[in-house]
Order: sequence, then structure tokens, then C-alpha cells
Amino acid sequence: MTFCLDTVIIPPENQKPIKNAVILLHGYGGDGKDISMLTLNWKRFLDNTVFLCPNGHEKCAINPIGFQWFDLTSDDKKYILNKSLEAEDKINDFINEVKTEYKLSNSNIVLCGFSQGSMMSINIGVTSDNEYNCIVGFSGKIINKENLQARIKNKSKILLIHGEQDDIVSSNFLLEAKDFFERNKFSIKTNLIKNCGHHIPVEASSLALNFIKKNLEIS
Repeated sequence: MTFCLDTVIIPPENQKPIKNAVILLHGYGGDGKDISMLTLNWKRFLDNTVFLCPNGHEKCAINPIGFQWFDLTSDDKKYILNKSLEAEDKINDFINEVKTEYKLSNSNIVLCGFSQGSMMSINIGVTSDNEYNCIVGFSGKIINKENLQARIKNKSKILLIHGEQDDIVSSNFLLEAKDFFERNKFSIKTNLIKNCGHHIPVEASSLALNFIKKNLEIS
């Protein structure tokens, strides 16, 4: 299968039948190969799960060997919102291809992302007509709360994890997102990792794995 986005695909071990998918969205300037490193541990504990790690649809403006979901060279909030909405369309097209290829529904799909990929996972996850199995975001934020508020369509379960010492995306955005989703009656869990900057430490990876595993088991 050739998807609309170049994708690193990690199938289940031992050729087990595919019943679930975890879609991993990389951060600004990264790529699918970068974020696929999470699967080295996860795949041993998530049977019947295919991991899909697409590259962003645009070359990164400041790192031409990497990719982006939307441009960050401008501080214009309207411009950033519009570019993120364009990215949503691209990723939703990709997800629809995944659902068709593996005969899955949203309830069998986990959306997970780091930084800019976390922002996209949040937006796509809660604006879909149907709930996703769950959403996991590392070091992200809500791009535009007013816009998202107007577009919420479901109450997918959410886990957000952030490094306390993140100097790229402030950990304050974790608290803002928690408040936003609690006010909108979501089931949301958050973890602030001490002595952690803008990356995914082992502790965060383990917390995310346990959350995903639990939700896939009860779906």
C-alpha cells in the first residue's frame, strides 16, 4: 500500500493479524523515522497493532532534511492556524487511507504525536465525527483554543505529557490544555516530568505505553 504521505510502517511481530493502529506524528523538523523509535519498546506489548509514522507533507523551512506539519517561520497566529488546518486535511486523508487499508474504525486507532505532531493529534482527534481510541501528546499545546472550541465533535480520551523544563514549548501549555479539556468535560490525564526538557524520556514513553495498552484492551 502506498499512502498519500511517505510513511514508516512497523507491522505486528510474528505476522499477527492487524486489529489496531497507532499513528505517530513527528515534531517540527523531524520525520517518521525519528518518532518510530518509540515503537522499539511499544511493539512488544501491543499485539495485533501496526505503527504508522508518516512524514509531514512539507519540507521543514529551517531544516530541509526534515519535515513540518505547518510553517513556524511566521509569528502570525492566523497564518499558523490556517496552515495547521491545511495539515489537518492532509492527515485526515492519510487516516482515511489507513482505515480502508487495514479495515479499521476510529475506535481501533490511537493518535500520538510529539510537539507539533502533538498539536495536530489533539486537533484531529477531537474534531472527528467519531471518537478515536485515545490521543497521546508529548510536549505539545492547543494551537488555537477559540477555533478548537467551535469544532469539538467528540470526547476522545486524552493523555498529555510534558517536560517541566521544556524551553521550546513551555510546560504552561500543558496546564492550559488540561483546563480547556476539563471545562469541556473530557477524560484527560496529564503528567509533568521533572528535570525534562523538549524530548521524550523513558518515563514519558512508559506512561504513554501503559495508557495506550489499557485503552486498546478495553476497546
